[in-house]
Amino acid sequence: MERPTIGLALGGGAARGWAHIGVLRSLIAAGLEPDIIAGTSIGAVAGACYVTGKLDALEDFATTLTRRRVFGFLDFNFAGSGLLTGQRLSARLNHHLKEFSIEKLDRKFVAVATELGTGHEVWLNKGSLVNALQASIALPGIFRPVQINGRWLIDGALVNPIPVSVCRALGARIVIAVNLNNDLFSKGGVIHDHGAPEPSPMEDNHLPGTNGRAAVHLLHRQIFGRSNGAPGMSAVMMDAINITQDRIARSRLAGDPPDITIGPKTARIGLFDFHRANEAIELGSKAAEAQIDEIRMAMRALAA
Repeated sequence: MERPTIGLALGGGAARGWAHIGVLRSLIAAGLEPDIIAGTSIGAVAGACYVTGKLDALEDFATTLTRRRVFGFLDFNFAGSGLLTGQRLSARLNHHLKEFSIEKLDRKFVAVATELGTGHEVWLNKGSLVNALQASIALPGIFRPVQINGRWLIDGALVNPIPVSVCRALGARIVIAVNLNNDLFSKGGVIHDHGAPEPSPMEDNHLPGTNGRAAVHLLHRQIFGRSNGAPGMSAVMMDAINITQDRIARSRLAGDPPDITIGPKTARIGLFDFHRANEAIELGSKAAEAQIDEIRMAMRALAA
């Protein structure tokens, strides 16, 4: 019997996206390699590394990250449309993926992005793979928008956080979705009768003179948050996007549900905890392994 075509929809989720590596490892080990990959944001990066044979390189990069190395990739941009220029990350992508064009890949691949202004969902399925990934991961306020064919593009999670619909459009008979927010219980609930106490005093962010170490410390605090628990600038932006993404994902998955959902338990990993790759990968592996029998049953049911 002919094996049904498998589509894998890899969702966004910032640092939690390292779990995609574990999911892919488990599927490959079980002989269930996907034929079609559609990815949004970090899911697009993981999917691209899979279809280009660069998954080992991605895992090596992710598992060697520390807080210090993550901070080293933050090339601040004080005069543009994003907090970071993204040039250091782009250089890393170029080093491994510059040679690839999407339409020449061995497997079907699409990176999802959002067009600024119109809000159009844009499927990047041809041209430079690196450019497509830069657009799909361009978190608004964090990275600068990317211009492709006259369109200014940002993170695809704003319109299609888990691109199940893309996999179906490309001909997948079985669609496996990887939802990195699957275990966030009570997300989007309502809190009644919440009081409004006196606001806490604002923290003084004044830099003493031209102290370079103080400047670095302030930037670090703005990114990773303060010791009193107050979130940093990037945490506010990324969590706001994550809330929007979760609401949109719930709606879209209800209207076009996948055949199988893999939901790594990544809620305890912060959106900016890129240094916790080993933990995220292990969670992805466990979640995928738990669904292997279900995937095989679905394949037998749909085999021609």
